[in-house]
Amino acid sequence: MSRSFSVNDSKRLSDEHIKLKSALSAGAQQKELLREEIKKNTDFAVDEAVVTLLKSVSVEEINREKRGFRIKSLIDNGYSTVADIINAPEHYLERINGISAEGARAIKKAANEIAEQARQGTKLRFSTDNKTPAATALVLALYKYIKCSSAAESCIKLLPFVKSSIEPAVSDLAPATGSLKWLFTSSNAKAKAENAYKFLSDSLSGSYGRDAKAAVYVIDSAKALSSSEAWNNFSEQPVAFFNVLEDICPGVLGTDDGIYGLPEELAKEVREEPIYSEGLRCTLRRYQEWGVKYVLHQEKVLLGDEMGLGKTVQAIAAMVSLKNAGATHFIVVCPASVLANWCREIRKFCSVPVTRVYGNARIGSLRFWIKNGGIAVTTYETTPYFVFDDDFSFDMLVVDEAHYIKNPEAQRTANVKKLCAKSKRLLFMTGTALENNVDEMLSLMKILQPEVAASASRLASISSAPQFRDAIASVYYRRKRADVLTELPELIETEEWCTLLSEEKKVYEDAVLSRNFAAARRVSWNSGDMSKSCKALRLKEIVEDAAEDNRKVIVFSFFLDTIQRVTELFGEKCVQPINGSVPLQRRQEIVDEFEKAPAGAVLPAQIQSGGTGLNIQSASVVIICEPQFKPSIENQAVSRAYRMGQTRNVLVYRLLCEDSVDERITEILKEKQNIFDAFADESSAAAESLEIDSDSFGNIIDEEIKRINKEHASEENKQ
Repeated sequence: MSRSFSVNDSKRLSDEHIKLKSALSAGAQQKELLREEIKKNTDFAVDEAVVTLLKSVSVEEINREKRGFRIKSLIDNGYSTVADIINAPEHYLERINGISAEGARAIKKAANEIAEQARQGTKLRFSTDNKTPAATALVLALYKYIKCSSAAESCIKLLPFVKSSIEPAVSDLAPATGSLKWLFTSSNAKAKAENAYKFLSDSLSGSYGRDAKAAVYVIDSAKALSSSEAWNNFSEQPVAFFNVLEDICPGVLGTDDGIYGLPEELAKEVREEPIYSEGLRCTLRRYQEWGVKYVLHQEKVLLGDEMGLGKTVQAIAAMVSLKNAGATHFIVVCPASVLANWCREIRKFCSVPVTRVYGNARIGSLRFWIKNGGIAVTTYETTPYFVFDDDFSFDMLVVDEAHYIKNPEAQRTANVKKLCAKSKRLLFMTGTALENNVDEMLSLMKILQPEVAASASRLASISSAPQFRDAIASVYYRRKRADVLTELPELIETEEWCTLLSEEKKVYEDAVLSRNFAAARRVSWNSGDMSKSCKALRLKEIVEDAAEDNRKVIVFSFFLDTIQRVTELFGEKCVQPINGSVPLQRRQEIVDEFEKAPAGAVLPAQIQSGGTGLNIQSASVVIICEPQFKPSIENQAVSRAYRMGQTRNVLVYRLLCEDSVDERITEILKEKQNIFDAFADESSAAAESLEIDSDSFGNIIDEEIKRINKEHASEENKQ
């Protein structure tokens, strides 16, 4: 029997499959190997953290139990910390006058006991500002795992096909890999070889070959990844790194509560709840994923996570999951001050279409949403316009800042309750600690799950007891940052986009059209009535949340007039403002007074004066009233609170207005920063290039004038 292929072709095809099988086998092991590497490097990183800690522990601590160690002799010989003792060989200690071999062993043992205690309580904290060798090795191992994980899974899935089909075919092809072997091969074996050759050729060019080569390529490429690539990726998406580390080394970040505070029976049910995340454009932290499962499983709940834990993202993820399961219509009700922010966050984090139902276009927007579905975002004041046919219902209602409807007699509470009756699922959200006011909590629970509220009300007198917490666990869920974000005191920066109200919009447009640069930059703050300033309203909400969370607030602005308005807005909550006319010595006295003030205290400061030279670690919320022309000024201001000695996550809020100069300033600075990061060195000259000068701002004003005139012309045409 003649054959349709050469010996060389057969040998090449056979070798290629054997080589691919070997690579797949190695790739299948890669995931487990990297898991072990992560565990090993985690131990190194913990050891490094322990040594750093022990360098600050005086050697005198080894004598705490009055063991009679010669501490002075140790210090005189250069052993001043416990870390020095840990690092010293025993025989070095024996050389010290007055310390015997037995004494050296006892000293080492005492130091090791302290080290073990420190190790047990050590949790890893990551920062791109602290790229130690151990942290770098761990971040690189995590990055390789993230890159390789799905490829390794592909290798594992392909190996059974290799064993059942590829290996037998390679064996059948063996007689064709040599001329002599072929001569002495039976016709039956030759036919098998012919079939094997065709099968192996088709497999190599088909889905098996493509998938196998792609997986092997990814795994081989990961071996060449650099630590700088790993750190860059970590800074862009730290959540992915933390999730992997929490999975492989539970508890090393301090988040070893696998059920995040829920009663065990409820936790078992929540754990099994699926999330369908197609179309979600972000990675959830494990505690956020758990929150989404809770919301989906319980259907009508109050999510009370502390500020900065991402309640908005959890709400968006829940809506995405429901949409993937067939749901079509969702409503978000929020204060007007965060309407724009909600719309931006939805567009940023998911592919579900968003419709803004607000202002003069509210009726048309509502009709559009009813017809087309997606997420309708509206305000409490707009809810009376949400009138539906009797047979209409929607899939989920999200009520942000739900404490706005704590009063059952208020009209807006009645309006929201009407919407609740039309919704299959309810998600109320608030960062306010409702435990501090049980009546308000029960009022909201009555809307969500009346039977749970009735049961919990009988335990209201012992609201701090575990029995009460268990009774409300099916409807009220609150996590604290200290429990779920322990990997580092984080800098959490948020752009708070506000929508101009009609009165302040007119003031702003007059300032732009008259080319009054300073007035245009003070958008929303130069409104005659601060109760009608969208930025002032949002500022008040943030300060109220901060007070509930036992935080203090620094408010920065470039403009003296804005600082004065902030001072008037908060009255006795404010300490004396810091500005250029306040002497340096008095500035420090103000900071000291602020440090002694209660939670919720506000320190207003002109950003050029309060933003440099002062340490204000007692504040952990920083609010910037308008975008600055130089990013370095904002960075210096934030650094007043986010610095050594700060033990809490620092929350930075930038108050910005849609359809204003704030938008374009922010865009330009981001563009400049991206260019600077990509091409410039860290010289002061390069940093100065980020500044927006008067000519650039003049161009921004020109663009705004065109936009405003076009908008006015459009409105006139409609009339």
